[in-house]
Amino acid sequence: MAPLPLAWNEQGLLPAIVQDVADGTVLMMAWMNREALAQTRARGEAVFWSRSRRELWHKGATSGNVMRVESIHYDCDGDTLLLRVWPAGPACHTGTRSCFTHKIEE
Repeated sequence: MAPLPLAWNEQGLLPAIVQDVADGTVLMMAWMNREALAQTRARGEAVFWSRSRRELWHKGATSGNVMRVESIHYDCDGDTLLLRVWPAGPACHTGTRSCFTHKIEE
């Protein structure tokens, strides 16, 4: 299998946008390193890199709100991932479906 043309940043990370397969809602953004991407592909569930804890983070391992991965895409520059998922519950740590609940008003 040929290596993926991914442009990892200086910290060896890529932003990963997470989208609900069912309706296209953007649920969250998290970071992935090579190991997180490899584990996500192997498990079929989203695994991210926690920059604050400096460790892998299997989304939903504690809460049960896992994200079953339907597909993984990369953008034209290879510097951002898109995970299309089937979420088992809220994506945000605040309990909301999406982390993107705040609108900037003009």
